[in-house]
Amino acid sequence: MSFESVQKYLEQFGLADRAMNLSECSGTVAQAAADLGCEEARIAKTMAFLTKEGAILVVMAGDARVNNSLYKARFGTKAVMIAPDQLPGLVGHPMGGVCPFDHVAGVPVYLDESLRRFEVVYPAAGTNHSAVRLTIPELERSVQEFAGWVDIGKGWRPEET
Repeated sequence: MSFESVQKYLEQFGLADRAMNLSECSGTVAQAAADLGCEEARIAKTMAFLTKEGAILVVMAGDARVNNSLYKARFGTKAVMIAPDQLPGLVGHPMGGVCPFDHVAGVPVYLDESLRRFEVVYPAAGTNHSAVRLTIPELERSVQEFAGWVDIGKGWRPEET
């Protein structure tokens, strides 16, 4: 999968023009935020996990971290991230470009509650130098195989900082 294939996927939602091919590497939250000129929390990082049923994707705000006990309560297993060399085969995108669009069929995507506090967020678009500017309703509508909202993050709520 590639930036072009993600852009083509987004066409069906009228969002292809929101995809940006960035000049600098945006493979980390800090790099993406610097490239886009936004706060790190608005970077919608897509994390890939392996469960008993297979791969899943969870999109979280850039300042959120996985709360292992909440993850286990929701998915019935310990949070195990997919190794970088397995990402292309299991989810269809390389490290830094994992996104909730145009990924391997059958991979459910969850959106974390940490995203709901923003009007606009920036998930990757298939490469480690891309992003898509989306509102939360646009993200929810365009996610491939949307499986629902989850609350598995920590460190983003004011009472936790």
